[in-house]
Amino acid sequence: QVQLVESGGGLVQAGGSLTLSCAASGRTFSSYIMGWFRQAPGKERDIVGSISRSGGNLYYARSVAGRFTISRDNAKNTVYLQMNSLKPEDTAVYYCAAAPRATVPIGSRGLYDYWGQGTQVTVSS
Repeated sequence: QVQLVESGGGLVQAGGSLTLSCAASGRTFSSYIMGWFRQAPGKERDIVGSISRSGGNLYYARSVAGRFTISRDNAKNTVYLQMNSLKPEDTAVYYCAAAPRATVPIGSRGLYDYWGQGTQVTVSS
């Protein structure tokens, strides 16, 4: 079992930047594939990106590739989402999630067993 707590959301103007953090409890954080998802009002929860256990392999959704960066610090049990060049369409609740059954960064929501409570990101035009 792992508990995840996101932080860092807020209101930012288009073109701005924001960094989200996700702190995990437990001693097995480094063994999990981690992912970031987002859900806009009335839409499904979609993958933003995913990171391997060591941080060396990454996966990004096409809509954020080149603008967003995922990283992790296993010593701090924390995964980050650096968001640059934000657009109004990036407005959503952002969730981090852990996929203990996965072996590579993945976008399949069903393989993520543990979820944070989410943090709101609002990008104004």
